[in-house]
Amino acid sequence: MKFGLLPFVAGDDAKSAYPGLDLLATAVLLLDRGHAIVYANPAAENLFELSKRRLTGRKPNEIFVDASGLLVAIAKAVGGGASYAEQELELGVPGKAKLHLACTVSPIELREVTLLLEFRHIDQQLKIAREERLQEQQQANRELIRSLAHEIKNPLGGIRGAAQLLERELDRPQLVEYTQVIIGEADRLRSLVNRLLTPNRLPSFRRINIHEILVRVKGVVQAEFPQVAIISDFDTSLPDFDADPEQLTQAVLNIVRNAAQAVAGTTAGPTIRLMTRVARGVTLARKRHRLALAVSVTDNGPGIPESLRDRIFFPLVSGREGGSGLGLTIAQTFVSQHNGTIECESMPGATVFTILLPLDVGRAGA
Repeated sequence: MKFGLLPFVAGDDAKSAYPGLDLLATAVLLLDRGHAIVYANPAAENLFELSKRRLTGRKPNEIFVDASGLLVAIAKAVGGGASYAEQELELGVPGKAKLHLACTVSPIELREVTLLLEFRHIDQQLKIAREERLQEQQQANRELIRSLAHEIKNPLGGIRGAAQLLERELDRPQLVEYTQVIIGEADRLRSLVNRLLTPNRLPSFRRINIHEILVRVKGVVQAEFPQVAIISDFDTSLPDFDADPEQLTQAVLNIVRNAAQAVAGTTAGPTIRLMTRVARGVTLARKRHRLALAVSVTDNGPGIPESLRDRIFFPLVSGREGGSGLGLTIAQTFVSQHNGTIECESMPGATVFTILLPLDVGRAGA
Protein backbone atom coordinates (compact mmCIF):
# COMPACT_ATOMS: atom_id res chain seq x y z
CA MET A 1 0.00 0.00 0.00
CA LYS A 2 1.46 3.35 -1.02
CA PHE A 3 0.85 6.69 0.68
CA GLY A 4 2.12 10.09 -0.37
CA LEU A 5 4.52 10.40 2.57
CA LEU A 6 8.09 11.46 2.77
CA PRO A 7 10.35 8.78 4.26
CA PHE A 8 10.85 8.89 7.99
CA VAL A 9 14.31 9.83 9.14
CA ALA A 10 15.21 9.40 12.78
CA GLY A 11 15.65 12.74 14.48
CA ASP A 12 13.72 14.64 11.80
CA ASP A 13 10.96 16.95 12.92
CA ALA A 14 7.69 15.02 12.43
CA LYS A 15 5.99 17.90 10.70
CA SER A 16 8.64 18.07 8.01
CA ALA A 17 8.80 14.27 7.73
CA TYR A 18 5.06 13.79 7.06
CA PRO A 19 3.66 17.10 5.73
CA GLY A 20 0.70 15.42 4.03
CA LEU A 21 -0.50 13.82 7.27
CA ASP A 22 -0.25 17.11 9.16
CA LEU A 23 -3.06 18.52 7.02
CA LEU A 24 -5.52 15.66 7.47
CA ALA A 25 -8.72 16.22 9.47
CA THR A 26 -8.63 12.61 10.70
CA ALA A 27 -6.30 11.50 13.50
CA VAL A 28 -3.30 9.43 12.32
CA LEU A 29 -0.71 7.43 14.26
CA LEU A 30 2.28 5.69 12.64
CA LEU A 31 3.72 2.62 14.37
CA ASP A 32 7.13 0.99 13.97
CA ARG A 33 7.93 -2.75 13.85
CA GLY A 34 7.64 -3.01 17.63
CA HIS A 35 4.24 -1.24 17.45
CA ALA A 36 5.58 1.86 19.19
CA ILE A 37 4.22 5.21 17.97
CA VAL A 38 6.74 7.15 15.89
CA TYR A 39 4.43 9.91 14.66
CA ALA A 40 1.11 11.56 15.61
CA ASN A 41 -0.49 14.27 13.46
CA PRO A 42 -2.11 17.43 14.96
CA ALA A 43 -5.59 15.90 14.59
CA ALA A 44 -4.48 12.97 16.79
CA GLU A 45 -3.13 15.39 19.40
CA ASN A 46 -6.51 17.16 19.44
CA LEU A 47 -8.53 13.94 19.52
CA PHE A 48 -6.65 12.29 22.38
CA GLU A 49 -5.78 15.61 24.10
CA LEU A 50 -2.17 14.48 24.35
CA SER A 51 0.90 16.18 22.92
CA LYS A 52 3.05 14.57 20.27
CA ARG A 53 5.83 14.28 22.84
CA ARG A 54 3.59 12.19 25.15
CA LEU A 55 2.37 9.96 22.31
CA THR A 56 5.56 9.11 20.45
CA GLY A 57 7.84 6.35 21.68
CA ARG A 58 5.02 4.53 23.50
CA LYS A 59 2.80 1.60 22.54
CA PRO A 60 -1.01 1.97 22.36
CA ASN A 61 -1.54 -0.20 25.47
CA GLU A 62 0.79 2.14 27.39
CA ILE A 63 -1.32 5.18 26.47
CA PHE A 64 -4.91 3.97 26.56
CA VAL A 65 -6.70 2.50 29.58
CA ASP A 66 -8.38 -0.27 27.59
CA ALA A 67 -6.70 -0.85 24.23
CA SER A 68 -7.85 -4.45 23.77
CA GLY A 69 -10.14 -3.61 20.83
CA LEU A 70 -7.37 -1.64 19.13
CA LEU A 71 -4.84 -4.42 19.69
CA VAL A 72 -7.25 -6.94 18.12
CA ALA A 73 -7.65 -4.66 15.06
CA ILE A 74 -3.86 -4.34 14.77
CA ALA A 75 -3.44 -8.12 15.01
CA LYS A 76 -6.04 -8.74 12.29
CA ALA A 77 -4.43 -6.20 9.95
CA VAL A 78 -0.96 -7.68 10.51
CA GLY A 79 -2.21 -11.27 10.23
CA GLY A 80 -4.21 -10.62 7.07
CA GLY A 81 -1.61 -8.35 5.48
CA ALA A 82 -4.32 -5.88 4.52
CA SER A 83 -6.26 -2.95 5.96
CA TYR A 84 -8.71 -3.77 8.71
CA ALA A 85 -11.54 -1.41 9.73
CA GLU A 86 -13.13 -1.40 13.18
CA GLN A 87 -16.30 0.70 13.04
CA GLU A 88 -17.02 0.84 16.78
CA LEU A 89 -14.03 1.17 19.05
CA GLU A 90 -13.83 2.51 22.59
CA LEU A 91 -10.54 3.98 23.79
CA GLY A 92 -9.99 5.37 27.26
CA VAL A 93 -7.39 8.03 27.99
CA PRO A 94 -6.49 8.37 31.70
CA GLY A 95 -8.46 11.17 33.35
CA LYS A 96 -10.73 11.71 30.32
CA ALA A 97 -14.05 10.36 29.06
CA LYS A 98 -13.97 7.32 26.78
CA LEU A 99 -13.77 8.04 23.07
CA HIS A 100 -16.13 6.34 20.61
CA LEU A 101 -14.13 5.93 17.42
CA ALA A 102 -13.96 4.25 14.05
CA CYS A 103 -10.46 2.98 13.27
CA THR A 104 -8.67 1.71 10.16
CA VAL A 105 -5.36 -0.12 10.55
CA SER A 106 -3.25 -0.37 7.37
CA PRO A 107 0.04 -2.25 7.00
CA ILE A 108 2.64 -0.19 5.12
CA GLU A 109 6.33 -0.51 4.41
CA LEU A 110 8.09 2.79 4.93
CA ARG A 111 11.47 2.23 6.60
CA GLU A 112 10.75 2.09 10.36
CA VAL A 113 7.00 2.53 9.85
CA THR A 114 4.94 -0.65 9.40
CA LEU A 115 1.41 0.39 10.46
CA LEU A 116 -0.79 3.39 9.80
CA LEU A 117 -3.70 3.89 12.24
CA GLU A 118 -6.47 6.29 11.23
CA PHE A 119 -9.08 7.31 13.82
CA ARG A 120 -12.37 9.12 13.20
CA HIS A 121 -14.63 10.31 15.97
CA ILE A 122 -18.02 8.70 15.33
CA ASP A 123 -19.86 11.88 16.38
CA GLN A 124 -17.65 13.86 14.01
CA GLN A 125 -18.37 11.40 11.19
CA LEU A 126 -22.10 11.83 11.70
CA LYS A 127 -21.70 15.62 11.78
CA ILE A 128 -19.65 15.66 8.57
CA ALA A 129 -22.12 13.35 6.81
CA ARG A 130 -25.03 15.51 7.95
CA GLU A 131 -23.29 18.70 6.76
CA GLU A 132 -22.56 17.10 3.38
CA ARG A 133 -26.20 16.05 2.97
CA LEU A 134 -27.37 19.54 3.90
CA GLN A 135 -24.92 21.15 1.49
CA GLU A 136 -26.04 18.87 -1.34
CA GLN A 137 -29.70 19.59 -0.57
CA GLN A 138 -29.04 23.33 -0.34
CA GLN A 139 -27.15 23.31 -3.63
CA ALA A 140 -29.99 21.43 -5.34
CA ASN A 141 -32.52 23.85 -3.88
CA ARG A 142 -30.48 26.87 -4.98
CA GLU A 143 -30.17 25.56 -8.53
CA LEU A 144 -33.91 24.92 -8.68
CA ILE A 145 -34.73 28.37 -7.29
CA ARG A 146 -32.31 30.07 -9.70
CA SER A 147 -33.84 28.25 -12.65
CA LEU A 148 -37.32 29.30 -11.56
CA ALA A 149 -36.11 32.87 -10.95
CA HIS A 150 -34.79 33.14 -14.50
CA GLU A 151 -38.08 31.80 -15.87
CA ILE A 152 -40.11 34.24 -13.76
CA LYS A 153 -38.02 37.34 -14.50
CA ASN A 154 -38.97 37.76 -18.18
CA PRO A 155 -42.78 37.44 -17.77
CA LEU A 156 -42.61 39.89 -14.88
CA GLY A 157 -41.16 42.54 -17.17
CA GLY A 158 -43.99 41.95 -19.62
CA ILE A 159 -46.65 42.20 -16.92
CA ARG A 160 -45.19 45.45 -15.59
CA GLY A 161 -44.88 46.98 -19.06
CA ALA A 162 -48.45 46.02 -19.97
CA ALA A 163 -49.75 47.56 -16.73
CA GLN A 164 -47.93 50.82 -17.50
CA LEU A 165 -49.40 50.95 -21.02
CA LEU A 166 -52.86 50.21 -19.67
CA GLU A 167 -52.50 52.98 -17.07
CA ARG A 168 -51.99 55.56 -19.83
CA GLU A 169 -55.27 54.57 -21.46
CA LEU A 170 -57.39 54.81 -18.31
CA ASP A 171 -59.15 58.00 -17.36
CA ARG A 172 -60.73 56.85 -14.07
CA PRO A 173 -58.46 57.29 -10.99
CA GLN A 174 -60.05 54.26 -9.35
CA LEU A 175 -58.88 52.03 -12.18
CA VAL A 176 -55.42 53.61 -12.17
CA GLU A 177 -55.06 52.43 -8.57
CA TYR A 178 -55.47 48.85 -9.77
CA THR A 179 -52.66 49.23 -12.30
CA GLN A 180 -50.47 50.71 -9.55
CA VAL A 181 -51.10 47.59 -7.49
CA ILE A 182 -50.03 45.42 -10.44
CA ILE A 183 -46.87 47.49 -10.98
CA GLY A 184 -46.03 47.51 -7.26
CA GLU A 185 -46.42 43.75 -6.91
CA ALA A 186 -44.40 43.16 -10.09
CA ASP A 187 -41.60 45.33 -8.63
CA ARG A 188 -41.73 43.39 -5.36
CA LEU A 189 -41.46 40.06 -7.19
CA ARG A 190 -38.63 41.39 -9.35
CA SER A 191 -36.75 42.44 -6.21
CA LEU A 192 -37.28 38.93 -4.80
CA VAL A 193 -36.00 37.33 -8.00
CA ASN A 194 -32.91 39.58 -7.98
CA ARG A 195 -32.16 38.50 -4.41
CA LEU A 196 -32.45 34.86 -5.46
CA LEU A 197 -29.90 35.43 -8.22
CA THR A 198 -27.46 37.55 -6.14
CA PRO A 199 -25.29 34.69 -4.76
CA ASN A 200 -24.11 33.82 -8.30
CA ARG A 201 -21.30 36.40 -8.03
CA LEU A 202 -17.94 34.89 -7.07
CA PRO A 203 -16.13 36.51 -4.13
CA SER A 204 -13.45 39.13 -4.68
CA PHE A 205 -10.86 38.73 -1.93
CA ARG A 206 -8.90 41.48 -0.23
CA ARG A 207 -7.39 42.02 3.21
CA ILE A 208 -10.07 42.96 5.77
CA ASN A 209 -10.64 43.27 9.50
CA ILE A 210 -13.71 41.41 10.78
CA HIS A 211 -14.41 44.02 13.46
CA GLU A 212 -14.81 46.80 10.90
CA ILE A 213 -17.55 44.71 9.27
CA LEU A 214 -19.25 43.98 12.60
CA VAL A 215 -19.22 47.65 13.66
CA ARG A 216 -20.77 48.59 10.32
CA VAL A 217 -23.48 45.92 10.66
CA LYS A 218 -24.16 46.93 14.25
CA GLY A 219 -24.74 50.53 13.18
CA VAL A 220 -27.16 49.55 10.40
CA VAL A 221 -29.22 47.19 12.59
CA GLN A 222 -29.18 49.57 15.59
CA ALA A 223 -30.64 52.34 13.43
CA GLU A 224 -33.37 49.98 12.18
CA PHE A 225 -34.15 48.48 15.64
CA PRO A 226 -33.32 51.18 18.24
CA GLN A 227 -35.14 49.24 20.98
CA VAL A 228 -32.72 46.28 20.68
CA ALA A 229 -29.52 46.38 22.74
CA ILE A 230 -26.51 45.16 20.72
CA ILE A 231 -23.48 44.22 22.83
CA SER A 232 -19.98 43.84 21.34
CA ASP A 233 -17.58 41.24 22.74
CA PHE A 234 -14.59 41.33 20.42
CA ASP A 235 -11.20 39.63 20.56
CA THR A 236 -9.06 42.51 19.29
CA SER A 237 -6.04 40.24 18.83
CA LEU A 238 -7.63 38.60 15.77
CA PRO A 239 -5.55 39.18 12.63
CA ASP A 240 -6.74 40.62 9.33
CA PHE A 241 -7.53 37.99 6.71
CA ASP A 242 -8.52 37.66 3.04
CA ALA A 243 -12.25 37.83 2.28
CA ASP A 244 -14.86 39.57 0.16
CA PRO A 245 -16.00 42.48 2.39
CA GLU A 246 -19.34 43.00 0.63
CA GLN A 247 -20.35 39.35 0.75
CA LEU A 248 -19.23 38.91 4.35
CA THR A 249 -21.02 42.11 5.39
CA GLN A 250 -24.23 40.90 3.74
CA ALA A 251 -23.95 37.48 5.39
CA VAL A 252 -23.45 38.95 8.88
CA LEU A 253 -26.12 41.60 8.29
CA ASN A 254 -28.70 38.96 7.32
CA ILE A 255 -28.02 36.96 10.49
CA VAL A 256 -28.00 39.98 12.83
CA ARG A 257 -31.13 41.43 11.24
CA ASN A 258 -32.89 38.06 11.67
CA ALA A 259 -31.88 38.09 15.34
CA ALA A 260 -33.20 41.66 15.75
CA GLN A 261 -36.52 40.68 14.18
CA ALA A 262 -36.72 37.67 16.51
CA VAL A 263 -36.17 39.70 19.71
CA ALA A 264 -37.99 42.89 18.69
CA GLY A 265 -41.26 41.68 20.21
CA THR A 266 -39.82 40.36 23.49
CA THR A 267 -40.56 42.26 26.67
CA ALA A 268 -37.59 41.11 28.75
CA GLY A 269 -34.94 43.45 27.33
CA PRO A 270 -34.30 42.41 23.70
CA THR A 271 -30.56 41.81 23.42
CA ILE A 272 -28.09 40.67 20.79
CA ARG A 273 -24.45 39.82 21.54
CA LEU A 274 -21.79 39.94 18.80
CA MET A 275 -18.71 37.96 19.76
CA THR A 276 -15.47 37.12 17.96
CA ARG A 277 -13.00 34.45 19.03
CA VAL A 278 -10.29 32.19 17.64
CA ALA A 279 -11.42 28.59 17.15
CA ARG A 280 -8.71 25.93 17.23
CA GLY A 281 -8.61 22.58 15.46
CA VAL A 282 -11.66 23.18 13.26
CA THR A 283 -12.68 21.02 10.28
CA LEU A 284 -14.21 23.05 7.44
CA ALA A 285 -15.04 21.60 4.02
CA ARG A 286 -13.32 18.33 5.08
CA LYS A 287 -10.06 20.19 5.73
CA ARG A 288 -8.47 20.59 9.14
CA HIS A 289 -7.52 24.12 10.18
CA ARG A 290 -5.36 24.86 13.20
CA LEU A 291 -6.95 28.31 13.55
CA ALA A 292 -10.29 29.64 12.40
CA LEU A 293 -12.34 32.76 12.99
CA ALA A 294 -15.58 32.31 14.97
CA VAL A 295 -18.20 35.07 14.82
CA SER A 296 -21.17 34.39 17.10
CA VAL A 297 -24.53 36.18 17.04
CA THR A 298 -26.57 35.40 20.15
CA ASP A 299 -30.10 36.63 20.82
CA ASN A 300 -32.53 36.15 23.71
CA GLY A 301 -35.58 35.64 21.50
CA PRO A 302 -38.11 32.81 21.57
CA GLY A 303 -35.86 30.42 19.64
CA ILE A 304 -36.32 28.56 16.35
CA PRO A 305 -39.16 26.02 16.20
CA GLU A 306 -37.75 22.50 16.29
CA SER A 307 -39.59 21.63 13.07
CA LEU A 308 -37.58 24.29 11.20
CA ARG A 309 -34.10 23.82 12.67
CA ASP A 310 -32.89 21.40 9.99
CA ARG A 311 -34.32 23.56 7.18
CA ILE A 312 -33.59 27.14 8.17
CA PHE A 313 -30.89 27.52 5.50
CA PHE A 314 -33.15 26.25 2.71
CA PRO A 315 -34.57 28.85 0.31
CA LEU A 316 -38.05 30.23 1.09
CA VAL A 317 -38.15 28.60 4.56
CA SER A 318 -38.99 31.18 7.23
CA GLY A 319 -40.27 31.00 10.79
CA ARG A 320 -41.51 34.59 10.66
CA GLU A 321 -44.77 35.69 9.13
CA GLY A 322 -44.03 37.77 6.05
CA GLY A 323 -40.40 36.61 5.86
CA SER A 324 -38.95 35.75 2.46
CA GLY A 325 -36.81 32.87 3.75
CA LEU A 326 -33.81 34.09 1.73
CA GLY A 327 -31.63 35.88 4.30
CA LEU A 328 -30.03 32.77 5.82
CA THR A 329 -29.81 31.04 2.44
CA ILE A 330 -27.80 33.93 0.99
CA ALA A 331 -25.66 34.13 4.16
CA GLN A 332 -24.87 30.41 3.94
CA THR A 333 -24.00 30.71 0.25
CA PHE A 334 -21.60 33.61 0.82
CA VAL A 335 -19.93 31.91 3.79
CA SER A 336 -19.61 28.64 1.82
CA GLN A 337 -17.85 30.55 -0.95
CA HIS A 338 -15.28 31.50 1.71
CA ASN A 339 -14.80 27.79 2.60
CA GLY A 340 -16.61 28.38 5.88
CA THR A 341 -19.84 27.25 7.50
CA ILE A 342 -22.65 28.56 9.72
CA GLU A 343 -23.71 26.57 12.78
CA CYS A 344 -26.90 27.13 14.74
CA GLU A 345 -27.96 26.17 18.25
CA SER A 346 -31.35 27.29 19.50
CA MET A 347 -33.52 27.05 22.57
CA PRO A 348 -36.07 29.47 24.05
CA GLY A 349 -34.17 32.50 25.30
CA ALA A 350 -30.89 31.69 23.57
CA THR A 351 -30.29 31.28 19.84
CA VAL A 352 -26.67 31.27 18.62
CA PHE A 353 -25.54 31.50 15.00
CA THR A 354 -21.78 30.95 14.63
CA ILE A 355 -19.90 31.75 11.42
CA LEU A 356 -16.67 29.75 11.15
CA LEU A 357 -14.07 30.89 8.61
CA PRO A 358 -10.50 29.66 8.04
CA LEU A 359 -8.11 32.52 8.69
CA ASP A 360 -6.40 31.72 5.37
CA VAL A 361 -9.78 31.92 3.64
CA GLY A 362 -8.67 33.99 0.65
CA ARG A 363 -5.87 31.64 -0.31
CA ALA A 364 -8.06 28.59 0.23
CA GLY A 365 -10.88 29.98 -1.86
CA ALA A 366 -8.81 31.44 -4.70
